[in-house]
Parts: sequence; structure tokens; C-alpha cells
Amino acid sequence: MTKKNKRKTLVGTLSKHRKGFGFVSCEETERDIFISSSSMGNAMNGDTVEVDLIPEYLWKGSPEGIITKILERKTAEVTGTFEKNKKYGFVVPEGKRQTEDIFVRKKDFSGAQKGDKVVVKITKYPDKYNSAEGRITEIISRCGQPGGDIMAIARSYGMRDTFPSRVNAQAKAMKNRGVQIEDLKGRKDLTDKIVFTIDGADSKDFDDAVSIERTEKGNFLLGVHIADVTAYVQEDSPLDKEALKRGTSVYLMDQVIPMLPKALSNDICSLNPGKDRLTLSVTMEVTPEGVVVDHGIYESVIRSKERLVYDDVSDLLENDDEAMTGRYAHIKENLKDMDALALALRQRRKERGSLDFDLDEAHICLDEKGVPVSIECTQRRSANKMIEEFMLLANETVAEHFYWLEVPFIYRVHEKPDMEKIGELRLFLSGVGIVLKGISDSVHPKAISAVIEKVQGKPNERVVNYAALRAMQKAYYGTACDGHFGLALKYYCHFTSPIRRYPDLMIHRIIKAILKEGTTGKNIKHFKKRVAAAAEQSSEAERLAINVERDVEKMKKAEYMTYHIGEIFDGIVSGVKDYGIYVQLENTVEGLVRAEHVEDKEGRINYKLGDSVRIMVEHSDPDRREIDFIIAGRG
Repeated sequence: MTKKNKRKTLVGTLSKHRKGFGFVSCEETERDIFISSSSMGNAMNGDTVEVDLIPEYLWKGSPEGIITKILERKTAEVTGTFEKNKKYGFVVPEGKRQTEDIFVRKKDFSGAQKGDKVVVKITKYPDKYNSAEGRITEIISRCGQPGGDIMAIARSYGMRDTFPSRVNAQAKAMKNRGVQIEDLKGRKDLTDKIVFTIDGADSKDFDDAVSIERTEKGNFLLGVHIADVTAYVQEDSPLDKEALKRGTSVYLMDQVIPMLPKALSNDICSLNPGKDRLTLSVTMEVTPEGVVVDHGIYESVIRSKERLVYDDVSDLLENDDEAMTGRYAHIKENLKDMDALALALRQRRKERGSLDFDLDEAHICLDEKGVPVSIECTQRRSANKMIEEFMLLANETVAEHFYWLEVPFIYRVHEKPDMEKIGELRLFLSGVGIVLKGISDSVHPKAISAVIEKVQGKPNERVVNYAALRAMQKAYYGTACDGHFGLALKYYCHFTSPIRRYPDLMIHRIIKAILKEGTTGKNIKHFKKRVAAAAEQSSEAERLAINVERDVEKMKKAEYMTYHIGEIFDGIVSGVKDYGIYVQLENTVEGLVRAEHVEDKEGRINYKLGDSVRIMVEHSDPDRREIDFIIAGRG
């Protein structure tokens, strides 16, 4: 890349770690450039910088450089914890990226007290002699206020749970307007049909309802009825612009940062029982073997008969629970039919090679003070899986229908895995005695699905599932129907959650336009301009939401483990690095055992992925989202 004694200057974006080092990503280099703390200068996380590469013979594996110039400052404000004394204070930033405390003069405290979560606007960037200075512009929460730590993390990503006044006013006006007679014109009246919702016990917004009937041929007529959010969110309105900006709702333990105000998401758009609600419906005639032989897509109005809960329905389906059977006797046969159809659909997915990673997800229970009191693995029971199958089928049906109409659309795309990652997965699997079928430069989802099935119920199931997942590409929203590798589908989109995802909202808008006006040149031209921007913004918003949710989960897991210092747990090795091994416990908490605790006399780490180990909790730091274990014995 460079001549032996000549430096090459590049431009890129700095991603900084709390420990002082960082990496600069440049378009001109395949790999990020490592920047040591001594070569950082006064650069802050996110800055656009100029980097001189040092001679290649001095690299320690990856390219290394020195920041020589800051071209553009990208950090205007910082979120963190306020610390102070009588004359001055400083803000300690959230997370691992922003490393420098921000100095605050007494006149700029703005009423903040020690321990408050605040936003500080930078008034002076750091130089050779002084740290950054700022003025407190917002107090997110007072010291010890429940939920303040979570909201501070969200705010550090630029997220707010409040909406601009114009957006709130418009949402309230739509809520007060309700469903008018003129809204029903041209809609299919399904208010007499047995339609109901099935969601989590804590859900507040219900954007999907289901129905089922039997045809004379013995087929199932499955109805998936989705809240018609576009009836209330007009294109280019303040509501629409704010929804596009947010892109998605973000779920943070017991808090939600919604895409739409509650007046819409929890009220007029939510498919609450006993209320007439405007919907967009997909009905699919499906054989007992799970094959769709006909379908219809249309505007409708429904009146949900029940608000069902996953666990209640699962108790009825799995155990014929007496209480649930009595309570829902009037829809028991509908639920049984749905269960039978879901099983057939799942079997077809399995046959085509759809990947079904059975990964443990954590449910972190917080008390009234926001303190984590338990961490358990969530269960995907029969009712959860049933609704999942129906939403997958509706998404596929809609995507294929509009693909053949050749109209602008937003698809959910999951590309084939990178072959280098597949090579690494193949190597790992061979080490645990599993052969990944397929030629070296290609792999079919069926091959990975076969591996997942092979380890089901075995001790190494979890680690193999995670290894396979890490080999996958990240899904995104795009305007080309490039298929979904993980689901082994050619056609796929997101249609079923317009209350909490903007792509679904945009798709509804397209569908309604096509239903009313057909595939006119005007429609094509109009949406062609909008889908690309919406897909790109939604993909970015999704990535941001994942990062925030992950940060909050890591923080609360680390906080939970502060109450278990010195305790012994069993776990499995979930990662092996030069600096140590990661161990995951049964409750999904993951911590690091540093190299000095696991190296043998020759400095080798004699642990591999999937090994059972017993650890003791040594240290846990919620602010840094880090947990340290030490080995207490083999598992």
C-alpha cells in the first residue's frame, strides 16, 4: 500500500474508543486505519480527519496512521453525566465513543446538579492545551430518576421521545376526528367477521389482526388485516416528515421512542377491540399443505373481537388450558385452524431452507426504580410462532404481487453471505465435527439450515447458531427485489407494521395509489423519486435503533451483574480473542475473561468456542457496558 519510508495522506471518519485509541474509515482503503491514543491529536469521535499512514513495516497487523489535521468537526453536543464543584463542572460522556470530558463554567450550569443526565453544547473544541468547553442546554433527568440512564443513551444517539408541537397537534386532530362515514367509501366491510389481535401482554399499539375461515374446497382463507396508518398520515405532512426522520420505533426495556405520537399509535390507528378501524387487508387462500393458490389485497374496515395475549393463546394451543379454553370457546376452532395452518407454513419454510435461528433473547425485568431485578430468556411459544408465520406469508404475498406489477417499491433485502465469512464458518464447523455442504464459493440456505437442525438440543447449539448468524449479511431496505437469503425467498417486503416502521407506511401508500388509480405513469414517476430516499433513510434508522437497543441492554446487564460480584455461574465460551475469551451465561449475559487468566505457560489460550466453563463475576461497569469474569473451573 505504501513505499517503505513514505507516508500516504488519506481522509476519513474517526471512530474513537473510550480507552483513547480509534479507527479511521476511508473509502480508499479496504481496512480501517488504526490510530493510537498518542497519534490522535485533538480529534473527537465522528470528526472528518486527515491521516498520514506510517511506514508499513511499523504496522502491527492492520494499517496504522497519525491524524495530522481535523477537516470537519461533527460533534456539536454531547450527552452525559454532570459532575461539579463550587467553581466549575464537567460532563462525562455516555458510552465508549466520546472519550473527553467537557468542561463547563459555573455560569453555564443551567440549573444542573451533580449526577444529572444532561446535554452539553460544545462552545469551544479541544486544542493542544485545553479540553473542550460547553454549555448545558438540556437536563434529561435528575440524579437517580428512574429511566434516566436509558433516556440518556437514546438522547446520545439524537433520539427524543417527544414530538414537535405541530406534529402533536396534527396527531391529536386525527385522533379527535376518528373514523368518519366518508372514510368507509370503497372499503370492504369486515366488521362482522371474526377478527382479533394477538400480541404481548404489555403491548399498547396493535397494528395487525388476523382471521381465518374454511373454503368449500377445504382450504384455509387466511386474513391479515393491517392498520391503515396512511389514512391519518398524509404524504409530506409534519407527521409524515417526522415519521420518515425517525424511520422506526425504538424499544428500550420499559420505554418506547415511537415513530408516531401515541394519539395515533395507541389510539386511532391501533386495532383496539370493539372499535371500527381502517385497515389494509391481504386475504390468502392456502391449501392444508401451506401453498397459496389465490390472494386479494384491498382496503377494509374491521372491528376486532378480542385482544388476545401470546401466552394465553399458547396455553390453549399447547395444553388445552381449561381456563383459556372456557374464556375463548367462541374462537377456539379458529385458533386451532390457525395453529394447523402455521405448522404447514413452517414445514414449507423448512423444506425450502429458510433459516430459523433459535437464539435466546433476554427479557430484563426492571423494578419501579428502573433497577434490573431479573434476566430471563424469552420464549417463542406456539402463538408467537403462529403470528410470525402469518406475517411472513403476508409480506411475501404483497412483495410478489407488486413485483410483477413493475411499480416502484421498497423490498426487504438479505444478500448472500460473504464467501470469506462462509469460509470462516466452514472452518469453525469442521472443528466441531460438522460439515457445511456446498462448493467453496457458494452456499445455499438449506445447507446452513441443515447445520442448525443438526445441533438442535445439543450442548453446542447456541454457539453454532451464533456462529452461523455472524456469517450472515445484514438485511436492509432497497428498491430492487434482490431476494431474502435467510428466508430463502425471492420476494419479500415489510408490510405488516406501519405504526412502527416507515417502509411499511410507504408501501401502504403505494398500494392504495395503485388500487385507486392503477399503474399510471403519474404514479410510477411520483413514487420512483421517493422510494430510494425512504429505503436509505429507513435502513440507517434501523441500524441506529439496533445500536441503541444493544447499548441499553448491555448497560442493564452490566448493572444487574454489579449485584452478583463474587458469585459463581456456568456458561459457554462464546468468543475467543487474542486478549481473552468471552463467556455467555444461561441468562444471555456475556462477560470477558482476560487473557492473563486463561493462558497456559506458553501463552496459549486453551479454550475454544462452545466449551463449558464455570466463572466467577469479578467486576461489572454499567457506564462502560463491560463485565469481567475469572475462571472458576471447567463446566
